[in-house]
Amino acid sequence: MNIAVVGTGYVGLVSGTCFAETGNHVICVDNNAEKVAKLQRGGLTIYEPGLEVLFERNTKQGRLHFTTDLAAAIKNAKIIFLALPTPPGEDGSADLSYVLGVAEQLGKIITDYKVIVDKSTVPVGTAEKVHAALAKNLSPDLFDVVSNPEFLREGVAVEDFLKPDRVVIGTSSERAKEIMQRLYEPYVRQGNPIIFMDERSAELTKYAGNSYLAMRISFMNEIANLCELVGADVDNVRKGIGSDRRIGPRFLFPGVGYGGSCFPKDVQALGKTAQEYNYDFRILNSVMSVNYKQRYALADKMKDFYGAELKGKKIALWGLAFKPNTDDIREAPAIYTIDELLKAGAEVVAYDPEAMENIARMYGNRIKLVEDQYGALEGADALAIVTEWSVFRTPDFEAMANQMRSKVIFDGRNLYHLETMEETGWYYASIGRRTVYKK
Repeated sequence: MNIAVVGTGYVGLVSGTCFAETGNHVICVDNNAEKVAKLQRGGLTIYEPGLEVLFERNTKQGRLHFTTDLAAAIKNAKIIFLALPTPPGEDGSADLSYVLGVAEQLGKIITDYKVIVDKSTVPVGTAEKVHAALAKNLSPDLFDVVSNPEFLREGVAVEDFLKPDRVVIGTSSERAKEIMQRLYEPYVRQGNPIIFMDERSAELTKYAGNSYLAMRISFMNEIANLCELVGADVDNVRKGIGSDRRIGPRFLFPGVGYGGSCFPKDVQALGKTAQEYNYDFRILNSVMSVNYKQRYALADKMKDFYGAELKGKKIALWGLAFKPNTDDIREAPAIYTIDELLKAGAEVVAYDPEAMENIARMYGNRIKLVEDQYGALEGADALAIVTEWSVFRTPDFEAMANQMRSKVIFDGRNLYHLETMEETGWYYASIGRRTVYKK
């Protein structure tokens, strides 16, 4: 098929590339000329494992193109995906100005039947608003609006797209349903379902899924906090409940809160939708409250340990991205940790395998960034671990001790065994487990 993807952000670029990988002809359009120029030169604008190989193959073979010309991009397209940003407003609601603005533009330039697909994560009722924006200048016979939420996990997005657990499509049009079925059939050859439903249910499905996962994370963070008070070990509790098939082991790892571009924004947006319908979504409000507090858990442990002496201390930070295998720092717990350390007068030296360029744009010279995880430790009073990159899991503790002033680790991801830290003589504070004191 001929496909246009409007927006070359995370969702748009991954979707466009993966659609091209199954033989479709894809044109991605963006109004950011600098970004488009880089993509046209063969340079990726995001870090995502596995994406570069597909990107190079499909651009080389002429199935994947980039432009700033919206009219040219959609001219021959049968399907137009809207993969535009929907940032949260001050009240938590999703900003639909980009989506509705492009929909209105499309209404002025479409000349034959097309399926317009909301790929962005959008609140309930957006498909109707997009339909209205298109219909201002376009006959309803020339388009259908479909809701097709994405379920891409950063770090494994290519695999998620090519081998989805499910594809959710919201449409009341049989014509659009047939086209979308044909488009997605190559991705579900192993039998995973394409689930058709009404547009509003599809829109709510994305928010409900992410909010449920955020709830599991916040629940385990609360359990971890309780474990510290009663003397239990959250790792044991996690294994104990995760082995129950009704619960399962995923999203039960405690830490310093969830972040990224999806969970915080989607939970807020679902809460805002509930408010608009005068519904008191108490569980969801508690999830947000717990996560807000949990973001400061690591900084609070350092403040408790050092007290007023935190001022002037050199703190090494491992991990800046909100999760491993991405360079995304949106709502990253590391940001909240850094801000608290700087407020307290500490010096921050940080390392991350992929996210340092993005964090440098945010902090400038207020923190120091180094090109090696051990380089961050030189003369450090303590190490704080915020992101669970694999490279941090089995470090050389002897080399670390030789570089640091003190053998002190604050671990926001519970990477190390307590017994190992005892044997090697560290002060080690983690989440939901007993603190190991130096012998």
